[in-house]
Amino acid sequence: MYPLIIKRFIDFAISLIALIILSPLLLVVSLILLFANKGAGVIFFQSRPGMNEKIFNVIKFKSMTEVRDNEGNLLPNDKRITPVGKFIRKTSIDELPQLINVLKGDMSLIGPRPLLIDYLPLYSNDQKKRHNVRPGITGWAQINGRNAISWTQKFELDIWYVENMSFKLDIKIILLTILKVIKSENINQTKEVTMYKFNGKN
Repeated sequence: MYPLIIKRFIDFAISLIALIILSPLLLVVSLILLFANKGAGVIFFQSRPGMNEKIFNVIKFKSMTEVRDNEGNLLPNDKRITPVGKFIRKTSIDELPQLINVLKGDMSLIGPRPLLIDYLPLYSNDQKKRHNVRPGITGWAQINGRNAISWTQKFELDIWYVENMSFKLDIKIILLTILKVIKSENINQTKEVTMYKFNGKN
């Protein structure tokens, strides 16, 4: 009953309340990014697979400009991310618009992170279990390493969560997520900005 009914009710209620409470912050961040991103926009949409591999658009604050070289190609990520972008990533503020995804039912507050569509053909049968539940804003893998662990470890943690989901575990993940954000742990701030891509092996 918890995964199918109670968890969804909690997701809806908390995301709605959070969006109302955080609306002033979301507005201020939007206005700052409007100028910091140099016309590149404020919100970033990207198609991701959700529960049962259903495709949806994940919503995030945009942390990079769209500066290009003389040939029209986008510059590397480390050349496009702004100081404001680094800050909202470090504090995970860039993830807050995903509360709209939770409200809509595309995502849950807690679950495996939604990854790229390109990865779908690369998953093993075991790894595909991560799509048996709604993806989350945070999850078991995020509080146990995030970008600091290998893809193999990340998928093992995702699958463990899917097989052991409970109200008690979700509360634990929420509390530990808050602690991680405060400490800014396991957040990649290297030139690559985000974790290297999954190739089906790593």
